[in-house]
Amino acid sequence: MVARNPILPGFNPDPSFCRVGEDYYIATSTFEWYPGVQIHHSRDLVNWTLVSRPLERADQLDMRGNPDSGGIWAPCLSYADGQFWLIYTDIKRLDGNYKDAHNYLVTCPTIDGEWSSRTYMNSSGFDPSLFHDDDGRKWFVNMVWDHRGYMEQRDPPRGMFNGILLQEYDHEAGALIGPIKRIFDGSPHGMTEAPHLFKRDGYYYLVTAEGGTGYEHAVTHARSKSIDGPYELHPDWHPLTARKSPEAFVQRVGHGQSVETPEGRTFHTFLMGRPLPDVQRCPMGRETGLREMEWREDGWMYVKGDGADLHRIFADDADAPAVLEPVEVRHYRFDDARLPMDFQWPRSPEKDRLFSPTALDEGLRLFGRESMGSWFEQALVARRQTAWDYSVEVTLDFAPEGYQQMAGLATYYNRFKFHYLAVTLNDAGERVLVIQSCPGDYPEGAVTFPLDEGIALPDGPIRLGVDTRGRSQQFRWAPLDGPWQDAGPALDASVLSDEGGRGEHASFTGNFVGMAANDLTGRAKPADFFDFRYANQPVL
Repeated sequence: MVARNPILPGFNPDPSFCRVGEDYYIATSTFEWYPGVQIHHSRDLVNWTLVSRPLERADQLDMRGNPDSGGIWAPCLSYADGQFWLIYTDIKRLDGNYKDAHNYLVTCPTIDGEWSSRTYMNSSGFDPSLFHDDDGRKWFVNMVWDHRGYMEQRDPPRGMFNGILLQEYDHEAGALIGPIKRIFDGSPHGMTEAPHLFKRDGYYYLVTAEGGTGYEHAVTHARSKSIDGPYELHPDWHPLTARKSPEAFVQRVGHGQSVETPEGRTFHTFLMGRPLPDVQRCPMGRETGLREMEWREDGWMYVKGDGADLHRIFADDADAPAVLEPVEVRHYRFDDARLPMDFQWPRSPEKDRLFSPTALDEGLRLFGRESMGSWFEQALVARRQTAWDYSVEVTLDFAPEGYQQMAGLATYYNRFKFHYLAVTLNDAGERVLVIQSCPGDYPEGAVTFPLDEGIALPDGPIRLGVDTRGRSQQFRWAPLDGPWQDAGPALDASVLSDEGGRGEHASFTGNFVGMAANDLTGRAKPADFFDFRYANQPVL
């Protein structure tokens, strides 16, 4: 199978690109999902393996109370002085004029080792990165957020995205030092963010993202002979964008970083979206793409070959390695002391309060915690949706004691966008299967119940399943040794997307599917899950 974008399917935005020898690494944002930051590894730029989530302790990250689409924004991964450096933002507020963006640094000699406790950098804006200059000095850049917005008396009226700031970093002191200077105001496209610096042939090149992270997104390049500017814009402003190609398969192109191979070829990452064919909604959120580039005589980088063809990774398919796993099929037995790498949970560093991979010989025990609408403590263990069409099956053993206790299978974008097939009790004390559906951000998290009073269940374990085909999602269930049958009506799967609810600039993650347990009494009723199976087409 010929390699095509995305190279990291499913929610994997803001790709920071790093090469160490013949090894390539990409770090992506995880927002409110724990542990924080995903790092993938490759040797051929096509086949990638998840190797690390470095932010896994409370002294690195605690997101309890963070809003949906808050948390980890835009990590920057680099390698210098014999170790990896990871810069990241923890966003504590999203909506309104304020962002409350706190920026940190952690380091580690190996990509999959135990990373250091965090070092605080600043809070002036988000999307920070660290540049290691060839003279040994280190420079920190981030966009600056202006909560005053569009004030008429300001000249020019830059809006809330108020340019790129530069400051030196002293690692021995563990602090930013010296003057802070605005080095770049951005192009006329606006919304300038995601700065990365690199150096080539005596020029400092500044890579940013502009136009917002929706369908007007773009990668912007600029350069200067001095690190603190002034920076001149690329002749095309945006060497990578899909904003002028509304019919292309790859959309929302922006926010990336370039790397040169040992052979001298240049590749550039970017975030991207794959909207459903019949509606402008991306259930996988923003994914990671890659494109071969070239340097031309004018000293600027351009797409190599067809500049509009961003579905292709290599300019010539003859150069592209084969894809080793064209269809994703996974069977998770939960027979290890660690949770399988594909799974995450929201916000909390105290995972032992949420689940146990060792309580059962083979299986995962969840401890019922707060509701599906909680900002603090959810027992929700889930993995990414990676294709428009997929199926999931899981076995559940759960004996609720009241209607405030429930457990089951959820397709989940955030607290306001989810569908949840759950086992609970009705008012008569009978065990039933119900659906909770929250199809958007308005009115403030109102839940509907498409199964009304529910489906009566037999005693003992049952199987739960879901089949998603583009815009449509169908839950199903079965007795342990019986046939599958539909559970409730077909549901709108497309609302579980960046653009669902309040729209493309209100939500920034992607759809997950996984196991949930809630106990609104506070007694932490356990639920046991077995044999979780995920498959992109073909159907299980």
